[in-house]
Amino acid sequence: TRGKTAPKPFSEVLLMGLAPDGGLMLPESYPKISRETLEEWRNLSYPELAFEIMSLFVTDIPADDLRGIVERTYTEAVFNSKEITPVRTLSDGLKIQALSNGPTLAFKDMAMQFLGNAFEYVLKREGQTLNIVGATSGDTGSAAEYALRGKEGIHVFMMSPKGKMSAFQRAQMYSLQDENIHNIAVDGMFDDCQDIVKAIQNDAAFKEKYRIGTVNSINWGRVMAQVVYYFAGYFKATESNDETVSFCVPSGNFGNVCAGHIAKQMGLPVRRLMVATN
Repeated sequence: TRGKTAPKPFSEVLLMGLAPDGGLMLPESYPKISRETLEEWRNLSYPELAFEIMSLFVTDIPADDLRGIVERTYTEAVFNSKEITPVRTLSDGLKIQALSNGPTLAFKDMAMQFLGNAFEYVLKREGQTLNIVGATSGDTGSAAEYALRGKEGIHVFMMSPKGKMSAFQRAQMYSLQDENIHNIAVDGMFDDCQDIVKAIQNDAAFKEKYRIGTVNSINWGRVMAQVVYYFAGYFKATESNDETVSFCVPSGNFGNVCAGHIAKQMGLPVRRLMVATN
């Protein structure tokens, strides 16, 4: 977003988090999805759809390997539903898409589970290790920890505001005994935790020396994985590609609705994106 970083392959961007110039890593352009492709995608299963969409961005992982990562990620065993993100009708054309079927009941599982498997694959291939430093008010931390627990070559250091999370989220995170998970309670608010992450991310030399990455919504791999469920939700909510839908997204840091914006840019028939925020 700041234009001072040379283009890099997907795997490198996945591991780096913020760009060295402090901007977000994003594709140079978004692929445009034709009407014919939309028709072809309409009846795909969630893993098949995820593979098709991610293939447009992931150019340095062989197709069979990417398919394997996606198929290991989006399973009924992990998400308690064959549909992964089932859509049900509430009333009068108002529908709700369930993004909370993953292990921590947060929408962040949708991308984080993919990130865990992708990190492990890339690190193994490159013979590298990675230290994830993250900030959470509850959701991101538990989703990241459950996605990365026990993964080879990864250590997670997750900061959270002391006493400011729900008891349920505290229990989810602090009860994990995996050797690669480290919880750090910070005196302050979530923003204080996030400021520490951004300061580390902005110190390129420190970041490189200690092999530091991130799982917050500044990671392109996470935003990319979230694009998939906008397409999946659209197909479930409509009967033909002549229809448009509007998405209303409960939002904190806008990483979720950003993925919806990208889906719209790619050609998904979205009428409006509405942001519900506190």
